[in-house]
Amino acid sequence: MASHEGGCHCGAIRYRIEEPAKFSSLCHCRSCQRSSGTPVSAFVGVFEVQFEETKGCRAIYLSSPGVRRGFCQICGTSLTFAGENWPGEIHIYTATLDDPEAFAPKVHTMMDDNITWFHTADDLPRLGSFAAKPKD
Repeated sequence: MASHEGGCHCGAIRYRIEEPAKFSSLCHCRSCQRSSGTPVSAFVGVFEVQFEETKGCRAIYLSSPGVRRGFCQICGTSLTFAGENWPGEIHIYTATLDDPEAFAPKVHTMMDDNITWFHTADDLPRLGSFAAKPKD
């Protein structure tokens, strides 16, 4: 299986993930917007056993009940998301990969929280919430 490396902006934290990925998505939820400071966050999801920190150690922020967000304490880069609704998984901010092109998004999630001035021009499926089916 192929592996992919990534890390934070300052280089204090490095990690490796092993394929296959469970998913690759664009999240529009309000929590991710506030955490990243952007209208949408790209994630690639893997099982925790497929993720290894190879340099440094992420700080963990409990952003809401059952949610752990990993980041670099030095430069502040958001690196990971893990939540009790996705047991055994870790979701990596795709842009922190050395090659973010390796995991093109396959779906938009949480479109019910999309900021109205943010528009996308792709043909990816759009989910209103995590439990929803794609919007036409």
